Amino acid sequence: MKTTRCLVLAGLVGLTAACGGTATTTKAPDVASLTLVNQTAKAAGPLEKATWLLGEEPGTLDLDIDGGTPNRTVMTNVCERLMQTQPDMTIKPWLAEKVDQPTPTTMVFTLRAGTTFHDGTPMTAADVVWSLERHAAEGMNESDEFEDVESVKKTGDDQVTITFKKANALFIQAMAGDAGIVLNRKVVERLGKDYGTPGHEDACSGPYRLGEWRSGTEITIERDDAYWNKDVKPLTKAVTFRWADDSAMVNSLVTAAADGAYLAETGAAVALAKNPAVNVAYGPTTRVFVLLPTDRGILKDPRIRRALSLVIDRSGIAKSGFAGLARPWKVPVGAGAWSYERPAFQEAYDRLQGAPGAPDDAMMAEAKKLVQEAGSPATPIVVATDGDQARSVIANAVVDAAGKLGLAAEIKTVPSSEFGAFYTDKAKRAQVDLVPDDWYITKSDPIGFYDNGLSGSSNNWVGFDSPDYDALVAKALATTDDAQRAKHVIDLQDRFTADMVWISLVEVPSTVVLNKKVTGPPASMTYFGYPWATDLGAAG
Repeated sequence: MKTTRCLVLAGLVGLTAACGGTATTTKAPDVASLTLVNQTAKAAGPLEKATWLLGEEPGTLDLDIDGGTPNRTVMTNVCERLMQTQPDMTIKPWLAEKVDQPTPTTMVFTLRAGTTFHDGTPMTAADVVWSLERHAAEGMNESDEFEDVESVKKTGDDQVTITFKKANALFIQAMAGDAGIVLNRKVVERLGKDYGTPGHEDACSGPYRLGEWRSGTEITIERDDAYWNKDVKPLTKAVTFRWADDSAMVNSLVTAAADGAYLAETGAAVALAKNPAVNVAYGPTTRVFVLLPTDRGILKDPRIRRALSLVIDRSGIAKSGFAGLARPWKVPVGAGAWSYERPAFQEAYDRLQGAPGAPDDAMMAEAKKLVQEAGSPATPIVVATDGDQARSVIANAVVDAAGKLGLAAEIKTVPSSEFGAFYTDKAKRAQVDLVPDDWYITKSDPIGFYDNGLSGSSNNWVGFDSPDYDALVAKALATTDDAQRAKHVIDLQDRFTADMVWISLVEVPSTVVLNKKVTGPPASMTYFGYPWATDLGAAG
């Protein structure tokens, strides 16, 4: 899947060492110098077993049916992909030993010799072809990744060739996600509809195999001591997954009843970050809180959107809405997406104007001038919230910013159960001008986000319409040279932010919590596609 809307994150505290280093937990950070880590401290020894917490029980472990966060968190240790995302959010060949692209519309995967599934049978090119065709089938969770694929064919004993209708620069990233999982065809076909349900084996090749799934209670994965890759040696013999709400999660972690958790919804982090019984680490992410404007009223005018962006206090939002665990952010996708040409993306980010951490007098004057040019409209701006702390802080920040510009603004509170309807119900959107929410992409490439600005995109609520922008999205998606694609993406970023198609607010990091007995797994958002349990072990 390309772009995903997440549930809101609650307030957070705590931070760690510089980017790329190891992590310790201290007091709440200075948001101006918020830094992230790729990995927690390296494990010192083995573990017989570990208990890991999920926000909820998976409904299925068949990721073609449901690729939700709990499902992926478990199965990324069990199922492997042609490519693999690393803790620094880059990707590298995995089940494929190498990838060649002899033409812009042809991609050739040479498969790694000696790879075996958990039942001991070798992985074949036929398994790869069958798996990709399954992922591409109508109704499957990853089918959208194959829209540009013309054919998938075995072209040698260890070779699979993808032919595209047009060049697709994102497909290689998709092969590091669920669309690139290689399954044992015989097992999946034998199990049929039972595949991915309690009481049945997996059909994968990873460092862990699926153990017991006790429905309603727990799921266990066990180290596969016959794992084909002898260079990967998991320290933990078995990991048991249980599920808990925030309060139960806090209790379990501080009492060492559980060893760790990735927090998709991080309300628990406030209490945990201050507790000496645990370590909390934060890593790179693609997740950003944004304001999605609608075409209902005065926000249809890009001058009003730009003016509002200039005077919103992002540093205040980071402190009040997230207890400091967020940083003001200028673009709608996090820096975790910069897996290539990072210096170019950083330079382009640094020079962007229009989304300050906190406004100064010059910005205020510029914003007031934009409002005057737009005719100083009197229609109130209506911003939505569901009463959640972060959304409420953002809504109040919008009201405050509007007031400084002489604009009227008000807050409309809707039940949490109805908040998601803004994405599907035009009548619901017609009641508000701005919807605060958080978004992430599952690929480490910003081009995976910018299709949201396409004319007619289901998430382009404000009606931004630019043939040049549309053509540039298509060009970037077809550009397989990284340096050239980065130039196109930066151009898209400049255009998107100049018109404030969405108004970017703060970047919120990936969060992992560990009790003091364990360490090792990545802190970054890579746990969606990297076998993080292989790095989990005893602390020194």
